[in-house]
This record gives sequence, structure tokens and C-alpha cells, in this order.
Amino acid sequence: MDHLTALKVFRQVAELGSFAQAARELGLSPPAISKNISELEAHLGVRLFNRTTRRVSRTEAGARYHAQVARILDDLDRADASLGPMQSTPSGLLRVAAPLTLTLLKLSAAMPAFLARYPELTVDLQMSDRRVDIIEEGFDVAIRGSDAMKDSSLVARKLMTMRHVVCASPAYLESAGTPAVPADLRRHSSVQFTLSGHADEWEFRGHGGTVRVPISGRYKVTSSLAVRDALLAGFGLSLVPRIYVEDDLAKRQLVTVLDDWSAVETAIYAVYPSRGPVAAKVRAFVDFVVEQLRE
Repeated sequence: MDHLTALKVFRQVAELGSFAQAARELGLSPPAISKNISELEAHLGVRLFNRTTRRVSRTEAGARYHAQVARILDDLDRADASLGPMQSTPSGLLRVAAPLTLTLLKLSAAMPAFLARYPELTVDLQMSDRRVDIIEEGFDVAIRGSDAMKDSSLVARKLMTMRHVVCASPAYLESAGTPAVPADLRRHSSVQFTLSGHADEWEFRGHGGTVRVPISGRYKVTSSLAVRDALLAGFGLSLVPRIYVEDDLAKRQLVTVLDDWSAVETAIYAVYPSRGPVAAKVRAFVDFVVEQLRE
């Protein structure tokens, strides 16, 4: 017995006084109505209706049960209706996990405008390059790199592809020389972003093949901003997302090397739990991120 269906059938029969009318109202067959009532009576151990060929009327137990069931079903309807606005209007608390550097460079300046657009929404934005467990830690959505699709319990929407480049300051290259091929990197001082999936080996494609270069630098760090600071200070070279150093490259404070070779590309996704409909607040935030990264 589907208990909720049986309760809805009971209420309709009690209020309409007819199995046939209840069947029409609920879109069920008369035998289905009878079956639900019989199973409910068997479950409760009482007769809920007196039945004759002309009339269906509630027993004393049926009248008492109807008063309580009607109140419960009305409460359920109100509970369902209370969530309706959350599916149509972004509201409530939105917990977001996003990488530090990407957020600071591309998203954080626009967050006040996003919040102004949705006045019923509160955002808890946690910026970290640490890989969070979205479900275990209670996040609504996370921005993360290309292996996001490994977890089948998550939905991933691709936001962009980040191209990486090897770059250094002109002063460093003047003193240490400019690498002509990937193998030359072994002779250079490298700065490693240790949270990257390619921290210890940089891969390059070109000249008819793929080359992988083991990397073991003197400076290993968990922040892309710290990598950039080291490069600007002339401490070696590094493989970094181009969007993180666009301004520095435009000002010639940093320059790229190995331009004839293609380095790694990282797909960036918005990731959120797959169970159930996507909340309006999640849809709104993901659309906002797409808008900002496109700009």
C-alpha cells in the first residue's frame, strides 16, 4: 500500500461521499479506489466507511480519522507550496567553494552586483584551492578542475578551458637563459604549484609528439598567487594558467617561453549534487559565473 495515496483516496471519498466521484477526481479506476480503502482499513484495523448500493458514509472512526488526515494533507500541501519560490526565485543560503586565484581575478569583484540582483539570497563563498567534498561538507556548488566528472553523484557544467603557459620575468631569462625545448627546463629553477595535478611533471605537445618533463623545484607552494609573486621577483619560471598572468604579460613584466609547444589545458566546471531538481539559487550562480568568465 502506498500510504500517502491511500490517505488522499480516503479524503476524497470521505468528502465526496462516493467512490466513483473520488475515482474521477483523482484519475484512478473505481477498483483502485476500493483497493486503497480496503488496504487502509486493514492497516488501521477499523472500518472507515459504511457502504450501501446508493450511499457511502463515514463511520465514527472514519469521521475522526478524516479530521486528522485532512489537516495533515493540508500541512503537506502548504509545505510543498512553501518551497515553490525557492525553485523559481534565488533565495536562502548558497554555499560555494571556489579556487582562490580564479575567484579573486574573475568573480569576486562582481559578487556585490550578483547579490544586488537577488536580494533574497545570502552567499557563503569559501575560496580555497583545496578539493572539497561537496556533499559531505554541505556545499551547494563548487568550481573545480577537469576531473570533476569522476563522481557520478555530481553534475558538472563546463565553464571554460584554461590554457597554461610557461613564463618568467625578463630579468630571470637574461641571467639564466631562455629554454628552447622542454628538456631545457631541467636546467632551470622552477616554481611548483603543488595542488595542481601536473605539479611534478609538465607535459608539452608539438613537433610531432608529446614530451613530459619531470619537475623538482626549490620552491613549492599551494597558491597560484604566490607562484606569480615568485615569477615577478625573478625566481625561476613556472607553468601557470595564462589568465592568471595576462596583465603581467601585457606589461612585459613576465614573458612566455616555449611558445612553439602546447602545454596543458584545464577544463573548469561548476559542480553540484545531481539528486533532485536544481535549485534556482544554484542555476543563478552558475549562469553568473559563465557570464563573468565569458567577459
